[in-house]
Amino acid sequence: MSLHEKETQILPSYASSNEQPGSSRKSCIFGRLAVLVGLTWVLLTARYFAGPGPFPVSDYVPERVRGCAHRVLDYVPSFPGGKPHVHHHGSEGLCQQYDALVPSKKTENKDLWEQLGQTYRTEDWKARAREWLAGAVRVPTESYDNMSGPGEDHRWETFGELHEYLESAFPLVHSTLSLTKVNTYALLYEWTGTNASLKPLLLAAHQDVVPVEPKTANEWTHPPYSGHFDGTHIWGRGTSDDKSGLIVVLAFGYDEEARGHHGAKQLGIKMEEVYGQGAFAFIVDEGAPEGFSDIYGTSFALPGIAEKGGIDVRIDVASPGGHSSVPPPHTTIGMLSKLVVEIEDHPYEAELTRDSVLYSLLQCHAAHGSSIEPRLRRLIHRSSHSNHALHKLQEVVFEEPTSKALAGTTTAVDLVSGGVKTNALPEQAYAVVNHRIDTKSSVEEVTRRDTHTIKKWVEKFNLSLNAFGEEVTDSSKAYYGSVVLSDAFGNLAPAPVTPTSGDEAKPYELLSGTIRGTFAAFRGQSLEERGIAVAPGMPSGNTDTRYYWGLSDHIFRYNHQNMKLSKSPLANGIHTVNEKIEVEALYEMIWFFSALILNTDEATSV
Repeated sequence: MSLHEKETQILPSYASSNEQPGSSRKSCIFGRLAVLVGLTWVLLTARYFAGPGPFPVSDYVPERVRGCAHRVLDYVPSFPGGKPHVHHHGSEGLCQQYDALVPSKKTENKDLWEQLGQTYRTEDWKARAREWLAGAVRVPTESYDNMSGPGEDHRWETFGELHEYLESAFPLVHSTLSLTKVNTYALLYEWTGTNASLKPLLLAAHQDVVPVEPKTANEWTHPPYSGHFDGTHIWGRGTSDDKSGLIVVLAFGYDEEARGHHGAKQLGIKMEEVYGQGAFAFIVDEGAPEGFSDIYGTSFALPGIAEKGGIDVRIDVASPGGHSSVPPPHTTIGMLSKLVVEIEDHPYEAELTRDSVLYSLLQCHAAHGSSIEPRLRRLIHRSSHSNHALHKLQEVVFEEPTSKALAGTTTAVDLVSGGVKTNALPEQAYAVVNHRIDTKSSVEEVTRRDTHTIKKWVEKFNLSLNAFGEEVTDSSKAYYGSVVLSDAFGNLAPAPVTPTSGDEAKPYELLSGTIRGTFAAFRGQSLEERGIAVAPGMPSGNTDTRYYWGLSDHIFRYNHQNMKLSKSPLANGIHTVNEKIEVEALYEMIWFFSALILNTDEATSV
């Protein structure tokens, strides 16, 4: 679940280039792109992905779509005069918006885009698109925590069935793109373009889904793996997370819901071996479940530009056992409880800073939210230069717990265990504390702070302390018992923040313009209409992109799913019963990825 889920309620509850055309080969791939766009999160390596050379299947070979991974690092949007259009009325200068961007050059891309638009509006194509997703949903690719690798756990075998389905549903893709299977079930598709100097675009998704709890199967309106279409929605596990993306892109892990060790991690290693570090212009993976929705009377898209880090700190306490009829002042469980309470009583301070993702989002709400309360708009505006106003804004925003959680490191005691019998003193007890680490903090800061926080009570109880492999107390002394702090499951540093302004933000400009262009084109609106605003966002959880940091400095978590059609961000049933997706949202996602591929192909500065 994304931070955006509540982020969108934060405030309401109290948020043409001069490039010459390349190859002028006539296009004949509108059906192919529809298939690819209706495929699954593919690795769009169209720009550079594997060496030069014509695309084997058709006369149309986008210069920068080598493998479908277009280059993005030298992209300059095709805005009038070759510059982005920035709104500066009133507070709108706080959150610049770039002109809507669709293929516009007098090349095969423009013709193809127009042809795709006609095709995508036909009932025949819509029926095919629905069946692409429904067919993928009917294969129950469930993943579980702590599964052994492929070949050791038979539950992975269902992913082979999904691969067979993809091959039958998208024959042209499989006859045209090269496919490498990594660690048995991870899929890496490459669409080779004509210009090896251009960096590719990487589109990613995951094949696995959260398991359906058997006891809840009868609570589903339609069976969880039916792919049932009721006229407005497609029902089933994976319709929103993430098979709707899987049928639209190209580099698919298969265990994202279980930390991605077997799938995306191995894909990341493979891609870095083949293409090298920093090889990709930019990366687009799954994003906030709501994609875009209404906030303050305005449609806002919130591509994720960062992710928090995380660590699960395990606290093990040991002390002598014995009969419970002769207890000590504090048992092992009692001492553990005090340590846990001490950590909870000293939470990490959350702070709203001007360089945070949350603050950028608030500025965009103030700049473009048509119905935002005037006093709040003024407060946000003043906070850009007044520390007093910034502190006041923090008070207002932090009234919403979800907003406050976005602005700092969080603490949650999630696991506890100790004792085996009521008349036996427990010799061992442990708890696990989950920390989601703020983007401006670090794993090291969290481990140091937790160690310092409990040290007073460790000394009071006369316990030795080993913190993350280091002896904190004097090892030569005798102690009543011991405390060991350790990393329970492996940690993750906060993700690098993707640039959204300045010379390094060309990929963001491209993505932003494509979002606005797709929004307008799908609705038959003029590109000059200000139908949607784009603001930086951040998901609450982590995606497969944790394994792709070395591949690009520009990583976006975004799927362009229209949540304006839902009653709430949770209404689509992600990770619970009755998961579904509105078919209109699915169609628009396909429009979006089509536009993104073609726009990137025309780019000159990414």
